[in-house]
Amino acid sequence: MGQLPVIAVVGATAAGKSDLAVDLALRLGGEVVNTDSMQLYRGMDIGTAKLSLDERRGVPHHLLDIWPVTRTASVAEYQRLARPLIENLQARDRVPILTGGSGLYVRAALDDLEFPGTDPGIRERLEKELAETGPAPLYERLLIRDPVAAEKILPSNGRRIVRALEVIELSGRPFSATMPSYDAVYDSVQIGVEVPRPVLDERIELRVHRMWEAGLVDEVRALAAEGLAEGRTASRALGYAQVLRFLDGEWTEEQAREETVRATRRFARRQESWFRRDPRVVWLPFDAPDLPERALVVVTAERPR
Repeated sequence: MGQLPVIAVVGATAAGKSDLAVDLALRLGGEVVNTDSMQLYRGMDIGTAKLSLDERRGVPHHLLDIWPVTRTASVAEYQRLARPLIENLQARDRVPILTGGSGLYVRAALDDLEFPGTDPGIRERLEKELAETGPAPLYERLLIRDPVAAEKILPSNGRRIVRALEVIELSGRPFSATMPSYDAVYDSVQIGVEVPRPVLDERIELRVHRMWEAGLVDEVRALAAEGLAEGRTASRALGYAQVLRFLDGEWTEEQAREETVRATRRFARRQESWFRRDPRVVWLPFDAPDLPERALVVVTAERPR
């Protein structure tokens, strides 16, 4: 059959992606590569629903627990770590199985996505101009320099317009050349775990209550001592941001828990709409008794080259 494709298991939080990834790894001789931006952080275990060693069932998991909570996450850096890892697994005839709900991280690993550098001088000059004139003149300039990018950016989105003009000036290439496309760099298959929204809402509420019972508040308290509140990315993680506000005396514990449920449900909707936009994702029902077998059929199906 030749080499199996790179597999990505995607979908909303609390859909059951992690368990399906382990099931597939056991059946295919695979190893799991994390694509959840918050599971990259050491010590963020309960609130990110990181699988315990027992739950990993002997399957090696990569790109978990690699950064301290004070580190700002960078999708470009993640891409630099994930690509060699995927290629190393393939060279060893292990099937890379990506799983996690951070859509951009999945795309960074699988797709022809570039992350151009930044230039503080150019950025500062453009931001000053934005503050003085508003986005309209900058947008007019973008229309002339890169009409393809201009078509995809709202004329009112000053931040995106500034970024596009910065990349054009810095690289001498159109910004549209670096915008996300659905061109994969690997032979890959994406399996979406589909959960009806009312069921997902219930699962999220149950998960949050279980996190509290498992000691989320103590976990956040311990991480706060390691600088969690100063970490630009980690401090905004679902559950962690809310518990920090409780520990600061801003909210009651009940408020923090209820707000975690609400914020997680909102996030799950955004995740779903992100993955739904990708026409390559094959959706399977989360509660199919033969879910791993159905996923295997998708993985091993003949794909047009």
